[in-house]
Amino acid sequence: VSPLSDKIIKSNKDVIKDIATGKVESCDAYYPVLCLDGIEDYKHCASKCDKDAGEEVGVDCGRVGLITCDKDSGECPGFFQNGASLNDDYISGGVCLVLSLFLLFVCLMALVNVLQRGLAGMSTRIIYKATNVNGLIGIVIGAAITILVQSSSITTSVLTPFVGLGVIQLEQMLPLTLGANIGTTITGLLAAMVSDNVDALQVALCHLFFNISGIVIWYPIPIMRRIPLRGARALGRATRRSRLVPPIYIIVVFFVIPLLLLGLSSLFMQKTVGFTVLGSFLVIGVILGIARFIWWWKKQEGLQKCLACLDRRTDMNNTMKTLPEDMQFLKSKVAQLVEHTGLPEDEEAGDAQKGSDGTAEEVAPENEEVAIEDKED
Repeated sequence: VSPLSDKIIKSNKDVIKDIATGKVESCDAYYPVLCLDGIEDYKHCASKCDKDAGEEVGVDCGRVGLITCDKDSGECPGFFQNGASLNDDYISGGVCLVLSLFLLFVCLMALVNVLQRGLAGMSTRIIYKATNVNGLIGIVIGAAITILVQSSSITTSVLTPFVGLGVIQLEQMLPLTLGANIGTTITGLLAAMVSDNVDALQVALCHLFFNISGIVIWYPIPIMRRIPLRGARALGRATRRSRLVPPIYIIVVFFVIPLLLLGLSSLFMQKTVGFTVLGSFLVIGVILGIARFIWWWKKQEGLQKCLACLDRRTDMNNTMKTLPEDMQFLKSKVAQLVEHTGLPEDEEAGDAQKGSDGTAEEVAPENEEVAIEDKED
């Protein structure tokens, strides 16, 4: 995938490194993009200046931003543009993000379809027995697979459909996922050990021990292990009720909560009395809001209300989907009933019209008699 993606877009990893080490304050220092003589290749755009030799950007070497050129082939990707601004690279990155997510969904659906057709009979039982191992061995297997493919996303994306198909138990998927989280840190750790950079090694070790500490907290103790398993089953049951649950969960957990915590922490980092007091009130409000939500969820049947709302929405969607077929079915039944009684539809409509006209004619004389009596009085 990497050779193909480099033809489309290639990220400049030096930007993250320079900002993390404090060499630059923001991404604005890399813009606008400059290529010598207007030639878009690695030599004229992405080659670094030798400051000791007195080389200057725009004269002796070029400058690239978030998108760079490939050093091995010397070519620049499709989204690279000479003179691009920071907003231009942001737009290019956003377009590639949307395309990558679309391709990811398509590939996952195709993978699930292939697995459903291929995993049948003996192959399902073989995979089930092969993954039915001790939890520690499962962690080692997950880490080994991730080290081989160098991506925990690939490991979890391949194994998750097996769980949905019932080939792998949820209890066996948990250690495999935890092992994949450890395996994904090995690549960064090896790169940090080769670079001879103390800061890079510290970051890699923090990543490694963060995942190890998470495993120590959530896996060895059976009570703690049941928390993520029950949560996964609860989300699965809710997803069967409504497809809105996964996007809502992703938005709340990965966007709303981090942004809320980031905003609150930024208020206290201003080191002013006003922002500190405002942050304190907001923290108190958030705590009270969480307590009120828990009370509503547990004591006021909030869970049942949410499930009932999901059921109503699902029933409504199913009714709207089957409404045309139901109408055709009712029309066919009415036609059969008319045919069985031997009365054509036109005669029924005519009789109904005559009945209404006769009723009107009967009412009219009565009204005229009442009017005559009123005049005589």
